[in-house]
Amino acid sequence: MPVIAIARCSKLPDYEESVRRAGGDPWVIDHNSDPAPDVIARAGGLLLTGGGDVDPSTYGEPAHPTFSAAEAGRDAYEIDLVRRAIEADLPVLAICRGIQLLNVARGGTLVQDIPSQVAGACPHKLESPAHPPFTLAHDVRIERDSGLARLVAEAGGTVERVQVNSRHHQAVKALGEGLVTAATAPDGVIEAVEDPARRFCLGVQWHPENFYRTGEFRTLFEALVNAATRP
Repeated sequence: MPVIAIARCSKLPDYEESVRRAGGDPWVIDHNSDPAPDVIARAGGLLLTGGGDVDPSTYGEPAHPTFSAAEAGRDAYEIDLVRRAIEADLPVLAICRGIQLLNVARGGTLVQDIPSQVAGACPHKLESPAHPPFTLAHDVRIERDSGLARLVAEAGGTVERVQVNSRHHQAVKALGEGLVTAATAPDGVIEAVEDPARRFCLGVQWHPENFYRTGEFRTLFEALVNAATRP
């Protein structure tokens, strides 16, 4: 059973259960107690979770008035983790803040506030109940030739359009090195990225972990665990 390192955040249970149901052994890591080199040496895969905004100083921009910082030290720790994971070709699944962190770690930038910086933006920040049925914010259009399209199809979803929940006001802007767009929202906001050159490297802007009871996105976690299982 491969160990999946999960970045500590305020809403861990659904991430942990999603990993368990996919056949992985969840290990919650903390930037205060788990050095990045030790994580890379022990874990079979890395799961980046939601949370506060990535500090715009990490990609060379001043902070927008809506900036809401993550826990002190978390940005630097997770950026270091991502870079080490990519170098080691460790499988990575990045969710919500995680996709943003992944992009910044690869040299990309972010839209700091969708409502004020994206003309005609659809709703991207909708609170949702703790259990299904979840509030679905909008559709995403998945690129047909992407790895994400294959995973959604395996779960029985419609590849062209998938409805997702959404709790974010930032998003990927300029893509980081090696990353390609895998899905977009109707307003053009990037909703998923992947790195085809890596064993498994996928980031999604919505919260697939919330759907572990109903299984719409189970294959995302299964793909992470399966990639972590291979030598």
